Amino acid sequence: MNFQQHKVQCLSPGGLHDMNYYQWGAPDNPRVLICVHGLTRNGRDFDWLAERLAAHYRVICPDVVGRGLSSHLHDPAGYVIAQYVADMVTLIARLQVEQVDWLGTSMGGLIGMALAAQQGTPVRRLILNDIGPFLDAAALRRIAAYVGADPAWPSFAAAQAAIEVISAPFGDLTPAQWQALTASSIQQQADGQWRFRYDPRIAEPFKAELSDEGVDLWPLYATIRCPTLAVRGECSDLLSRATWQRMATCGPCAQLVEIPAVGHAPMFHNAAQIAVVENFLLNS
Repeated sequence: MNFQQHKVQCLSPGGLHDMNYYQWGAPDNPRVLICVHGLTRNGRDFDWLAERLAAHYRVICPDVVGRGLSSHLHDPAGYVIAQYVADMVTLIARLQVEQVDWLGTSMGGLIGMALAAQQGTPVRRLILNDIGPFLDAAALRRIAAYVGADPAWPSFAAAQAAIEVISAPFGDLTPAQWQALTASSIQQQADGQWRFRYDPRIAEPFKAELSDEGVDLWPLYATIRCPTLAVRGECSDLLSRATWQRMATCGPCAQLVEIPAVGHAPMFHNAAQIAVVENFLLNS
């Protein structure tokens, strides 16, 4: 894997924190693609995609604060989209570019929508991976059932077995890919146990905002004007088919692509899935 690892210092109401990010491709390439992961994930989720696109882009894959190798916030109330957007603005300033293309999976897509909706946005093209302007309440409750649980495993193998169950909707990853995904997701503690590589307190604001009515972001989506691609896992429970189809009729009038035999969310881990991104970014 040919990437460089960097950190950028960001500001929250509780003070300064570091955001770790991985950089693929030529560091002076002005064509930048930012790939942002889901709620409990990290920037290494995009290794396969970034390795492929590094010939065309400087690909930037941050660990959102509280995840991966980034700092944990002193106050968990800061684990919200507004803080994540502010951190990404700082990151883009560090990259010294005027425009970026954006691929966001789940939470990363919410951050992308919020940034793309801003006046004077730096987002040139937007890919929303299994996320849309309406979030189903039942799916959010499913996610809330495991996020922040902070399980511990006695061995790497036990952790991988559990992660393969939790992440089964990702689809048909190879054994080597499951191993790589696990390695980037967990860390060994001083007592020898293995735990997730994220702050369990990210669950606190997420669970506090749960409701029986879901989350409606259609007014935000309506303000986005950049070319947009909406990718849906065929078996997704977070992005319904109705919401996905409506995304083509309002706001940026997104192009639609569905990934077969995958739930929440496609990982862009094979040639067919990577081609979806390549076709949108390079051929349109």
